Amino acid sequence: MAALALAGCAQMPPSTAAHTDKAPNEVISFDIPPDALGARDPQLTAVLAKAGALAAAQPQPTVVLVTALGQDFAYLNQAVWKGVPAQHTARVNFENRTAGLGQPYSVSIRTVQ
Repeated sequence: MAALALAGCAQMPPSTAAHTDKAPNEVISFDIPPDALGARDPQLTAVLAKAGALAAAQPQPTVVLVTALGQDFAYLNQAVWKGVPAQHTARVNFENRTAGLGQPYSVSIRTVQ
C-alpha cells in the first residue's frame, strides 16, 4: 500500500519505497524522499496520514517511529496524526529519532507485543 502511494512522490526510486527486511512486529517501514519532505509534497502528506490510519487499525497498540531531523518532526508527526481517528489515539504512540549523517528519513510502524 505505502509503496504504491509513495510512487507518485517527487523522484523516489522504487527500491526505497518500503523495507523488505521487517522485524516480526513491524507493520510497515518506508523511507521519506528528502525532496518530497522539503517541498511538503501533498502526496507525502497523504501517505503519512494513511500510515497513521494503518497504525490505528492494528488490533494491538502501535508505535510510530519517525526518523528525521529535529526541525521536521512537527510536520511529520502532525501528518501521521491526521490519519489516526480520535477514538484510537490512545493506542498509537510516537517515538522520534534524530537522523544521523547519511541516514534516510523514515517512518516505521510496529505493534507493541
